[in-house]
Amino acid sequence: MTGARIPSPDRAMTGAILAGGRSTRMGTNKALLEFGGVRIIEGLQAKIRPLFPEILIIASDRDAYADLGVPVVPDRIPEKGSLGGIYTAIYHSAFPQAFCIACDMPLASPAVIAHLRDLAPGYDVVVPRTAEGYQPLHAVYGKTCLPHMEAMIHANRLKIDRLFPLVRVRTVEEAEVRSLDPSLGCFLNVNTREELEAAVRLATREEDEIRQR
Repeated sequence: MTGARIPSPDRAMTGAILAGGRSTRMGTNKALLEFGGVRIIEGLQAKIRPLFPEILIIASDRDAYADLGVPVVPDRIPEKGSLGGIYTAIYHSAFPQAFCIACDMPLASPAVIAHLRDLAPGYDVVVPRTAEGYQPLHAVYGKTCLPHMEAMIHANRLKIDRLFPLVRVRTVEEAEVRSLDPSLGCFLNVNTREELEAAVRLATREEDEIRQR
């Protein structure tokens, strides 16, 4: 599939997994829950590793992810939520851009991620948008966003989509994503046990459909 390989150096970017949340609704670290026989974050890392020459995990608990063999970076400005995690990922990226994804998206689609990556040249942000709104924790951000993000953080304006009017954004609408992931399962995050069970059911159904083709 086009875009499924690491791109040439002039188009390369970092893949960053945001694992700094407190998992309060789940009651335990959701990144370490099992999904498909592996920990969620482990499966996610396996999906994005072929797509990016650098992988980072943004988290304060380095010991929890030490065995994954990639740098674990704590928030540069603590206690600033998802915006702070994205800011940290971009700041530490070895490349001008980083794809940032939440650690609780077990059905992430490499095809969708590669598509977002390949749209990035010429933009500061590439972000999907569905009927539920923007998907800012499954998006590409450039270092050009850093000064805007830093100003937002210091003003305690932490809603990520407030960034978008300030920069060059490529919005990837739902129909475009569905051409690669018809169920939009790639955006399903698992904050609760019920959502985890729903993700397992969706994965099982999609596997069954593939076998029947």
